[in-house]
Amino acid sequence: MLSSIVVGILNTSISEGLVFGFVTIGVFLTFRVLAFPDLTVDGSFVVGGSIAAVMIVAGCNPFLATIAAFIGGLIAGSITGLLNTKLRLSALLAGILMMVGLYSVNLLIMGRPNTPMLRSITIFDSIAGWFGTTRSMILVIIAFVVIAFIVFIILNWFLRTETGLALRASGDNERMVRGLGSDTDKNVIIGCALSNGLVALSGALVAQNQQFCDVNMGIGMIVMGLAAVIIGEAVIRPRGIMSILGACFAGTFLYRLFITVALRLGLAPGNLKLITALLIIIALAIPYIQKKLRHEWMPPAARM
Repeated sequence: MLSSIVVGILNTSISEGLVFGFVTIGVFLTFRVLAFPDLTVDGSFVVGGSIAAVMIVAGCNPFLATIAAFIGGLIAGSITGLLNTKLRLSALLAGILMMVGLYSVNLLIMGRPNTPMLRSITIFDSIAGWFGTTRSMILVIIAFVVIAFIVFIILNWFLRTETGLALRASGDNERMVRGLGSDTDKNVIIGCALSNGLVALSGALVAQNQQFCDVNMGIGMIVMGLAAVIIGEAVIRPRGIMSILGACFAGTFLYRLFITVALRLGLAPGNLKLITALLIIIALAIPYIQKKLRHEWMPPAARM
């Protein structure tokens, strides 16, 4: 009995850690790499789910629907980047405006608050058909592993290219990168687009896994992504690109594991947001406390 419960918790945490890991990587790209507090995530997550759901219900190939969802996220992120770089809106304000606007966009895409896919063929049904079997948790996990591996390899390659290096440098020292002749505005737009594209990809996969898309399912994604980033960095302390991407998936797995265990222990779902906030505060406070104990100087907290 106990072993079956543990296996169930681990299976849920692994599958959710893999699929929500794309959200964490997206949040990492904007918050850590670009130093861009992008709140578009809550909206672009649903953009991916709504596009995939509508296309799949209409009879489209689920793989094409997932690619279209990724492109939808790229467009949403690009608009956020354009608002910041071309209209000179602050990153925070640009993200908030897009997050609010995408709520209505998602309603327009679906035509209603939610879209069920119970009788439609999703990616997981297609994969199960290839192997002549039925959809199962193991099959879902394997599919997520393969997709995560592909994304991992592509991102590891891209972030080592000239464009990827310029993007990474833009967040550290934008003035220096501009002085070297690189277009920092383009780097910001590319970073925001890639970030929200990954988030939309996650939304499309989550919608297909749970077989419905709801206009409110993206609420709290930015908090989850930030919490997973902080937990992953605290556990792994990444140094290179591969370890950074690994830390994102590890942090997401640990976060979802904590949430799953908390729910199994009877914690009310309404209290999870408070617990998440406390987790982030503790994770952020530990380095500060350690430096205080070593009597090291800490600069004042940033106001913006």
